[in-house]
Amino acid sequence: MALANLHRLTSQSHHRLSFLSKSLISRATSTSSSSSTTTASKKVSDRIVRFSAIDFEGKKHDVIGLSGHTVLKALINKGLVDPDSHRLEEIDACSAHCEVNIAQEWLEKLPPRSYDEEYVLTRNSRARVLNKHSRLGCQLLLDHDLQGMVVALPEPKPWDTS
Repeated sequence: MALANLHRLTSQSHHRLSFLSKSLISRATSTSSSSSTTTASKKVSDRIVRFSAIDFEGKKHDVIGLSGHTVLKALINKGLVDPDSHRLEEIDACSAHCEVNIAQEWLEKLPPRSYDEEYVLTRNSRARVLNKHSRLGCQLLLDHDLQGMVVALPEPKPWDTS
């Protein structure tokens, strides 16, 4: 809509626009049309990332997420994590309800933990010791390099059970 208005503006007042304005408008038009083509050509199926989650009872679940989404979002969509236990996907609001344990072979494929993530995990650990496999699902973004990853959901803490 905005681009149509820009084209109408340039055609109606062609003589009033400076060379620089015309150049900026034509660049904006070509950039937005090429980006919309790129976005349209990306299918949802191209963004799918499949991984496995092992619940605390040992049952394996196949989980499907989208690249760019968090592990937590995929686990919530699968019904493995209560959405009310972690409403915000920001580290400032996190209380480690989205903690997952990553299988050894996948640890190197993940970005390192931030200081804030380590702080939340240590603060909420029973032993106040950081488990090298522990990560916050709200901080892990899915991408195709994580296809086939295995995560384990920890046993609920006594104060989390109903």
